[in-house]
Amino acid sequence: MSQEAKTLDERIDRIYKMAKEHYGEVRFVGIKRHTKIGWVAKIQFDEFESLMADGDNAIDALKNLRKRLKKIIDRYNMV
Repeated sequence: MSQEAKTLDERIDRIYKMAKEHYGEVRFVGIKRHTKIGWVAKIQFDEFESLMADGDNAIDALKNLRKRLKKIIDRYNMV
C-alpha cells in the first residue's frame, strides 16, 4: 500500500489547525529560506510569542515545528 507524500500546503494546514485548536487565534503559519540558518518554519500568534523551528529543508523545518508545538500542547495537557 503506497502512501502519497504530503505537500507543504498540507503540512502547513495541519500545523495551523493544531495551533488554532489549542491557542485560538493564529496570525499565520509559514516557511521561508534564511540565508544563514536554512529553512525556517514559524507560527505567529496574536497574543503569544511566535514559535519557530529550522531544518535542512522545508519539510524538516515543518516537521520540527509540528513536533515542538505538539510537545507544548502535551505538556499543557499534563498539568
